[in-house]
Amino acid sequence: VQLSLGASGSSSGCVLQNVLNFFSLFNFFCFFISDNGIKTSVKIKCLKLVFDCFPYHTNLTRFFHLLLSVLVKFNNCAGNKGVRYETNSLDFKVRADGTVYAAHHVQMPSKQLILMVTAWDPQTLGRWEAIVRLLVAEKSQHSGHKHQSANGLRRQKRDWVIPPINVPENSRGPFPQQLVRIRSDKDKEIHIRYSITGVGADQPPMEVFSIDPVSGRMYVTRPMDREERASYHLRAHAVDMNGNKVENPIDLYIYVIDMNDNRPEFINQVYNGSVDEGSKPGTYVMTVTANDADDSTTANGMVRYRIVTQTPQSPSQNMFTINSETGDIVTVAAGLDREKVQQYIVIVQATDMEGNLNYGLSNTATAIITVTDVNDNPPEFTTSTYSGEVPENRVEVVVANLTVMDRDQPHSPNWNAIYRIISGDPSGHFTIRTDPVTNEGMVTVVKAVDYEMNRAFMLTVMVSNQAPLASGIQMSFQSTAGVTISVTDVNEAPYFPTNHKLIRLEEGVPTGTVLTTFSAVDPDRFMQQAVRYSKLSDPANWLNINATNGQITTAAVLDRESDYIKNNVYEATFLAADNGIPPASGTGTLQIYLIDINDNAPELLPKEAQICEKPNLNVINITAADADIDPNVGPFVFELPSVPSAVRKNWTITRLNGDYAQLSLRVMYLEAGVYDVPIIVTDSGNPPLYNTSVIKVKVCPCDENGDCTTIGAVAAAGLGTGAIIAILICIIILLTMVLLFVVWMKRREKERHTKQLLIDPEDDVRDNILKYDEEGGGEEDQDYDLSQLQQPETMDHVLNKTPGVRRVDERPIGAEPQYPIRPVIPHPGDIGDFINEGLRAADNDPTAPPYDSLLVFDYEGSGSTAGSVSSLNSSSSGDQDYDYLNDWGPRFKKLADMYGGGEED
Repeated sequence: VQLSLGASGSSSGCVLQNVLNFFSLFNFFCFFISDNGIKTSVKIKCLKLVFDCFPYHTNLTRFFHLLLSVLVKFNNCAGNKGVRYETNSLDFKVRADGTVYAAHHVQMPSKQLILMVTAWDPQTLGRWEAIVRLLVAEKSQHSGHKHQSANGLRRQKRDWVIPPINVPENSRGPFPQQLVRIRSDKDKEIHIRYSITGVGADQPPMEVFSIDPVSGRMYVTRPMDREERASYHLRAHAVDMNGNKVENPIDLYIYVIDMNDNRPEFINQVYNGSVDEGSKPGTYVMTVTANDADDSTTANGMVRYRIVTQTPQSPSQNMFTINSETGDIVTVAAGLDREKVQQYIVIVQATDMEGNLNYGLSNTATAIITVTDVNDNPPEFTTSTYSGEVPENRVEVVVANLTVMDRDQPHSPNWNAIYRIISGDPSGHFTIRTDPVTNEGMVTVVKAVDYEMNRAFMLTVMVSNQAPLASGIQMSFQSTAGVTISVTDVNEAPYFPTNHKLIRLEEGVPTGTVLTTFSAVDPDRFMQQAVRYSKLSDPANWLNINATNGQITTAAVLDRESDYIKNNVYEATFLAADNGIPPASGTGTLQIYLIDINDNAPELLPKEAQICEKPNLNVINITAADADIDPNVGPFVFELPSVPSAVRKNWTITRLNGDYAQLSLRVMYLEAGVYDVPIIVTDSGNPPLYNTSVIKVKVCPCDENGDCTTIGAVAAAGLGTGAIIAILICIIILLTMVLLFVVWMKRREKERHTKQLLIDPEDDVRDNILKYDEEGGGEEDQDYDLSQLQQPETMDHVLNKTPGVRRVDERPIGAEPQYPIRPVIPHPGDIGDFINEGLRAADNDPTAPPYDSLLVFDYEGSGSTAGSVSSLNSSSSGDQDYDYLNDWGPRFKKLADMYGGGEED
């Protein structure tokens, strides 16, 4: 896009107001470019400046930022929502509507100015670029302009101008390499020092460019990389030796010229796509994309695509083609068949330099194209006929497996089979279910079949897929087949056609009455079998059944009022069994509805009542109960018998309604007591039944409210005063006896706790451990009662004691069978005499201690079964070998040392 700014000068006399007369708005240039298939429209509208009376140098810089209006329009086919613009120049900016304007006063450095306008979408991250080139055309060749003053026009020096500098990237040097020389006209008058500022000079990246401060020669110090930075904007300064500005700063624009130093790079090394089998040529498959870091506006960055190889090359070696500019892969030939080739591997090459293989750089990627399945193969039965067998009366039985073949992708809707029975089963006895693993059809019985009705079935079945067949594909002749199913006969149980069977008859029919014939039917018509009958349930045992023909007769009188009757119905269950192999049986229920007859007389209610001895105070309401039902119940007739005559004399009955009456006193006063009042009750049956019932009426004195008093109630019970007194005396006597018994038990318990033993319980040798290690003064310092130590034979006075409470330390009276009885032999006397003799011997022994005595305990009594222990009197007897004591453990070590082997030294 080129913008031309024209300027012309006039010799004299122009006024500033006439400038606007030379401006005209026009459409300067319009064109279209294509970037990756998206059209971009850039329409430039500008103002052409025609200066007829102003020199170029001054007025252009004054009006450029005011009058320049470049409108850049962009179309991304999506409404341009959110599209943003930016430029690569600091002097120009772009508004949201696409207007390019000068950011400040701009001095045109040369006859042209190149801007890069970029449009980018923040949402899709797409970027598009356009170049705007501003051209300045001079109509005047003046190197300066005239300044009007009072003395006339005076020429003024024009500012210094440096055209844009182009630097190729990847230059091999040598470095530093001179780019341009900057020189001011005033360097002849004064010494000038030159310097540069900006990105690449004193801003990162630092020292990419340098300048000789004296000569003004600017250098590049190292190879440039356009992909790192495409342009640089520097400012050159000229100052004197004192640092004073000599010239205004000049803008230096350095553009890095692109070289083809970058290969196209695919976004992915492996692309995955899919296409349906049987697709027509031209069907889109996928898009591959490669990016080149070089300048896309030049051939260095223009990438072209091509397919290098295709594997497998079946049915054609060129099944796919690729759009060289967009990278879209489409089918180019027919014949895609998943059942033959399921996947293609395509090697795609991307080459820059617009695809020139001789000069461009290339790269490759892999495109994996999967041929997806469509339902282009109908399922087919492996055979035309199938057969199966099923026993009758069985359900949920698989009778046949139908196998099919489908070349489509397994376990997909194009492969999954659906079976239908199209004929041969009008009653719906069978269904076909699909095995999800094998895809077989399982013919299953869902409704029991009867051998006597159908001995065989001829089914016609059809198979299809879950997904419909692809367009143009027809069902195969082998998609239908025949299934023959044979039904086998089994022994079926007899059944009662009318189950439950209900009959009606009056109760009370005599025994042996034939009620009905309850017969069963054997469904096995093609088997010669006999049916036998028996009772299964007869709660009251009222019925009999003939075992051969099922005739029901009564075995007892049927009573409707029995507890076995529920809602007038009696139920009995019978069994019918055949003689097949194996035998089969069925049950039937007979319901007998019993019609009521008047066989129960009414009963008077209540049986007991009480009434005041004076009439008109209260009455007794009476009614009747009848076990029969309507019409053999009420209304009832209540009447008093004529005999005895006192009944009608003392009592009267008043009828209230058909079921109730009132019994009351006829006389003015009746002595308190209990009276048996007979009443005749008659029902309304045909013929009617009556019953004479007796009601016990207690007549008692009443208070003012008509209630019986307590004494009156007792009197009414039939007890006289004497009887009442006798009852009270008996009660008092009984209470007294209970009290005496309790007192006696308390006293006995107290005596048991307060009774003391003759000796201290701590001295009881049967319950205490006695210590024998005390060596006191002997018997002389102890007061013993030796009379207590007697022989058992001298304890006759104890044996002759009357039974009763005995001391707890006394020897038990009577024989002790757990000890052997000693024979009665002469004994030396009492134990007391024995001890006294030993005491005298000790007292007469001058060698004995004064308060101790040597006691001899070798006397063990006559007839002792323990024997003598004299054999232990010496360890030197030598009669026995005690070496075995060494084997008895540490407890017998002492004995082993005393009596064991080993001679003393």
